[in-house]
Amino acid sequence: MAERGEPKAFGRDGREPGTFGASRHPERVSVQVLQEFYVHATRSTRSGRLSHEQAASLVEAWLPFPAQDTTVPIMQAAAATAHLSRISYWDAAVIEAARALGCETVLSEDLADGRDYGGVHVENPFRSST
Repeated sequence: MAERGEPKAFGRDGREPGTFGASRHPERVSVQVLQEFYVHATRSTRSGRLSHEQAASLVEAWLPFPAQDTTVPIMQAAAATAHLSRISYWDAAVIEAARALGCETVLSEDLADGRDYGGVHVENPFRSST
């Protein structure tokens, strides 16, 4: 399980075909999530940390997919979502980046599984199926 504040979301909504691994998924990602991944994966205090080259290579693997920058409108929407939904600004920024990308689903282990944030649904990809 990721530590609090580590990368939490990749969105998919079925609107655009793409390829990821052996299956077809329309993957999207926020630049914030890529940044968080890099910082946490290479952190010197992290056991099993990745080298710059390893982390950069994993970030690079996501670059063919649509990526959403944190723009001023996304920042403003995230602040409102954080306030209204009582979640952290950073989690709300992921939700709002997903919304801007047209995603209906965000994969997150930090946000409440099954919760809907104004049309953006959260799924925990690590939840037990039992």
